[in-house]
Amino acid sequence: MIRTYSGKGAVELTKLLIDRKSEVQTLLGGVQGLVSYDIVETGDGCFTVTVCKDKAGTDESLKVAKDWLKSNTGHLGLAAPQVLEGKSVAHIGATERAAA
Repeated sequence: MIRTYSGKGAVELTKLLIDRKSEVQTLLGGVQGLVSYDIVETGDGCFTVTVCKDKAGTDESLKVAKDWLKSNTGHLGLAAPQVLEGKSVAHIGATERAAA
């Protein structure tokens, strides 16, 4: 799942997510089936990438994120994020190169 935050308050949200990383990590770390969560800073805000083992995990992560945003960012006037989700059909990881 990718959630994109831009527009009013999005830059401030990015700073808040980074400043409160350990809190966000604790909340999302409790999501059943969470594989990874990344915050990527952009020129006008950020996007987050959530990878879970199944849809139940991404649904739970979305609920956790919405609840946290509601409790912590009301003063920012954020627009709802654009949410993209789908099923991973291929994963390509890095491989170590043999020493020359």
